[in-house]
Amino acid sequence: MHCDHLIVAKDESKTDLQKAITENDEVYNFLSSISNKYGIGFWKPGAGIIHQVVLENYAFPGGMMIGTDSHTVNAGGLGMIAIGVGGADACDVMAGLSWELLMPKLIGVKLTGKLNGWTSPKDVILKVAGILTVKGGTNAIVEYFGEGATSMSCTGKGTICNMGAEIGATTSTFGYDESMARYLRSTGRSEVADAADQVKSYLTGDPEVYANPEKYFDKVIEINLSELEPHLNGPFTPDLATPISQMKEAAAKNNWPTKVEVGLIGSCTNSSYEDISRAVSLAKQVAEKGLKTKAEFTITPGSELVRYTIERDGFLDTFAQIGATVFANACGPCIGMWDRMGAEKQEKNTIVHSFNRNFAKRADGNPNTLAFVASPELVTALAIAGDLTFNPITDTLTNEKGEQVKLDPPSGDELPKKGFSVEDAGYQAPAEDGSKVQINVKSDSKRLQLLYPFAAWEGIDLKGLKLLIKAKGKCTTDHISMAGPWLKFRGHLDNISNNMLIGAVNFFNDKTDSVKNQLTGEYGTVPSTQRAYKAANIGSIVIGDENYGEGSSREHAAMEPRHLGVRVVMVKSFARIHETNLKKQGMLALTFANKEDYNKIQEDDNIDILGLTSFTSGKSLDVVLHHKDGSSETIQANHSYNEQQIEWFKAGGALNVIRAGMSK
Repeated sequence: MHCDHLIVAKDESKTDLQKAITENDEVYNFLSSISNKYGIGFWKPGAGIIHQVVLENYAFPGGMMIGTDSHTVNAGGLGMIAIGVGGADACDVMAGLSWELLMPKLIGVKLTGKLNGWTSPKDVILKVAGILTVKGGTNAIVEYFGEGATSMSCTGKGTICNMGAEIGATTSTFGYDESMARYLRSTGRSEVADAADQVKSYLTGDPEVYANPEKYFDKVIEINLSELEPHLNGPFTPDLATPISQMKEAAAKNNWPTKVEVGLIGSCTNSSYEDISRAVSLAKQVAEKGLKTKAEFTITPGSELVRYTIERDGFLDTFAQIGATVFANACGPCIGMWDRMGAEKQEKNTIVHSFNRNFAKRADGNPNTLAFVASPELVTALAIAGDLTFNPITDTLTNEKGEQVKLDPPSGDELPKKGFSVEDAGYQAPAEDGSKVQINVKSDSKRLQLLYPFAAWEGIDLKGLKLLIKAKGKCTTDHISMAGPWLKFRGHLDNISNNMLIGAVNFFNDKTDSVKNQLTGEYGTVPSTQRAYKAANIGSIVIGDENYGEGSSREHAAMEPRHLGVRVVMVKSFARIHETNLKKQGMLALTFANKEDYNKIQEDDNIDILGLTSFTSGKSLDVVLHHKDGSSETIQANHSYNEQQIEWFKAGGALNVIRAGMSK
C-alpha cells in the first residue's frame, strides 16, 4: 500500500513533506493501521512513487501483476506482464476470485539500431504514441524486441512501458536480458537475477517469433533507433508527436508560446538514476559554458533510494547551482499536486516536462498551460535555453559573455558506480499480529467516509432518464474526476463527488461545468444538477465521445456518477479500464451501434433504455430518445457485458456479488 498522491509540490521537498504529514495525518494513520491490521506492507509518505518503488523492490521477470493505477505497466521494464486495473478488480483478486480480461491482441515493436546522442528511451514511446494515438493500443499487449531493445537499460525499458498507458495498451513488456539482470543485482536482488538466468530462454520470445514477427503479431511497427529524433509531444494530448527539428515550424503554425516558463523532470516515468545522471551532465555545462538557466527548473525524484543516491553523488548540489528546486519523492506536479505561483491568473504559457500526461489543467489547474512531454535530457536543455524551438542538436546558445556555445550531448551512468544507498527507504512492515488493531473513522470526518452498498437494479427497464451532459471531444478520467486539490477527498466519496465531470465540455454550450437542469430550466454545475436529480429520485444518463475515460485508472470516475445517481454512460467508444470500472460499480456502460447517433442526442431529451429484462451477452439494447418537441426516435446501443458482468449490474455492483457469496 502506498500514499504518493497527497504531497503538494510548492516550496521544496522537506517543507512540502512535513506540511503533507500534518495536513493528511488522519488519512496516513488510517492507511498505516489498515496495513497493520491486514498484513500489508506500507510505503510511508515521502518513500516515493509506487511504480518506481515496485521496480526497485517487487517486479521480477516472468511475473504477472495487477495494480490499481494505469502506470502499473511500468514493471514491464523488468519483463513482467503488469496491468493497471480499477480498485474493484483488485478487490476480486484479494478476495480470491478470478480476474478476467478481454483476450488482448499483440502489437510488436521491432527496435533496430542503437540510441545515441540526444535520443533516449522516452523518444521511443513518444514516437509510438504518435503512430498509434491514445487509443491505438486499446485491448492490446505491446512487446518491444530487437537489437535496439537489448541495448537499452532496464529503467529505459520501464519508461517505455510506463507511457504505454498513454496509447491505451493493456500492458507493454520486454523480454528478459542482461540489462534486467544488472538492475536486479544493483537493487539487491541477485538471487532473482540468478533464478531468471537459469530459465532465461523462457523469459523472452522464441527466435522464430522475432525473426518473422508478422506471423505472430497482429501488428508490427519498426523503429530505427539510430535515426530516431528527440520528440516533444503535446500540447493537451500525449500523442501529438513533433520531432524537435520540426518544432519551430509547428509552434509558429499553431501559435504556441515558445518561451518555456518551467522545465520539470522526474515522475514515475523518468526518475531513474540514469535519467537524473544524464540531466545533470547538462546542468554542469551551465557553469562550464558560462550560461544561465532561462526557465524555472524542478526535479521530482521517484523514490528515496534514488534521491539519497543522487544526493550522495553530488547531483543535487549541481542542480542547486542552476537554481533548481527539488520536490518531495511523490507524484507531485504530474498529477496536479503543484501549487504553482500565478496559475490562478490562467495566463497562456508553455511548460515542458518528462511526465506521461499533459491534458488540459492536469499539471497546475490552468487550462491555458500548454504542456509538452519530452525526455529529461531535452527538458533540461529547453529549460536552459528557455525556448521551445531550441534544437540542441543544431542550435547554439549565447552565454553571459555574448559567446555562441553549444551544449554537448548528455551522458550518464545506467546504474550508480558506488551502488545504490539509502538510510530509510520509507517502508513499514506490517504488525506480526494485527488482530487487535482498531480502525476508526470519525462520523464527521471530511476526509474519510465508510462506503455503503449501492442499490441493486430494480428489475425493470430504465425510463425517463434525464440527460446530464453530452460531453464533447476528449473526456479523460481527469475531466470526469479531477486530481490536484481534489485528491484529499479520495477517502470521502460524497465530498469528492463534487468534482464529477466538472472538466467535461458540454456539447450544447462549449462550457465546462455548466449543464441544463431539466427540472428548473436553469444552468448549473454538473454535480449540483445531478444532486437535484438524485433528490427527486430521477435517474440520468451521460453521453460521451471517443475513447471516453482514457488516462488514469481513477476508480472515482466511476464511483462518483454511481453515488450521485447516474444510471447509464453511453459513448462512441470507451477506454478499457474505465469501461470495466463502470461495470464493477453496477453502471450500464453502452456504446452507440451507429456512432452518428451521438448527433441525435438533444439537450432536453428524456431517455429510455429498453431490453434490460432480457439483458444478455451479445444482444443490443433499444434506446428511445424523447425530444422536447414531443417527437421520439429509437437507436441501438451495444455493450460488452458477459454473463458474470450482467450479474454485477443486476446486483448493483461487483462488491455486492462478492458480499452475497461470502454470506452463504
